[in-house]
Amino acid sequence: MPARPSEKQLVREAPAALAALLDVPKSEVKVERGGALDADLLVQAAGHPFVLDVLRTVSPGLVVAHAERVASAVKKVRRKVTPLLAAPFMTEAGRRAAESAQVSWFDLSGNAHIVAPGLRVIVDGRPHRFRGPGRPSSVFAPKSARVVRWLLMHPEQAFSQREIARATDMSEGFVSRIVSRLEADAYIARESSRALRVKDRALLLDAWRAEYRFDRHSLIQGSVAARSGDALTRLMSDTLAAAGAEHAATGLAAAWQLTHFAAFRIATFFVEESLSPDLSEQLGFREEPRGANLWLVIPNDAGVFHGAELREGVRCVNAVQAYMDLKGHPERAADAAEHLRSELLIRRSDG
Repeated sequence: MPARPSEKQLVREAPAALAALLDVPKSEVKVERGGALDADLLVQAAGHPFVLDVLRTVSPGLVVAHAERVASAVKKVRRKVTPLLAAPFMTEAGRRAAESAQVSWFDLSGNAHIVAPGLRVIVDGRPHRFRGPGRPSSVFAPKSARVVRWLLMHPEQAFSQREIARATDMSEGFVSRIVSRLEADAYIARESSRALRVKDRALLLDAWRAEYRFDRHSLIQGSVAARSGDALTRLMSDTLAAAGAEHAATGLAAAWQLTHFAAFRIATFFVEESLSPDLSEQLGFREEPRGANLWLVIPNDAGVFHGAELREGVRCVNAVQAYMDLKGHPERAADAAEHLRSELLIRRSDG
């Protein structure tokens, strides 16, 4: 497995990779350094001029930042050129960001989405040539995501690393490492030497959701007699609160309490542990996945409870967490997620 190329290697190898995608000899590709344009390269290939910038690592934040950079470079060129990004491997989230930014791209693994006047090159499905052993660390891993969640919950505010550490119940050293990654991936910016805030809430929200896996929590499915999903949600919330059990509604149950959009049958609750025999008996709970109307979820990190609050008498997760969890739900979860996003998370003018 080839090692991940350095930025210098990527700049050196990108023209040849582009030549292969365009099916022209490498010798016919003209390359100039793009320093005066604040871009990596100016490339002429198959009769098409490109302003090319490389990304050694890919995140939606970096894709958007580099797309803005090549767009600025294009404006400095007096002839028509196509802005283009190159990377070792373009992730699915990166591809969506590139599409949103309307910038063409290719990777050294052989994939591409290059659209220019008289040119259309679409290649998909080539495997990552530079993937190392094991799963790479992620700022969206369960514990690391506490930082992301907190920043998304307070998009208009700036925080010091110490404030974030205290709010998320983590060490300052751990938070420092996550913040460094978020900065490197262009998700957050420093207003001063200490103050940090989200650069683009929609971008960070969508990047986390792209990686979020509801099925990595522990799920217990069963049934409780109730006339509706809302009635079951209130019964569960009241019962768990009376028992002093940590809990918070999520998914469709939370979306309903937060926006009153999309009636539902399945009520979903995060709980610290399985129901005790006494509580199960009190509720008449029967554990059986088939026909289940109650999902009890033991979270893979307690951060899911951060920002939970009472909404019309029901303790619900924060809207950010509810939006994440709707990804793993049936019924009208997709519609509920879009409504929640537009009503509570992202102003329509923000995208």
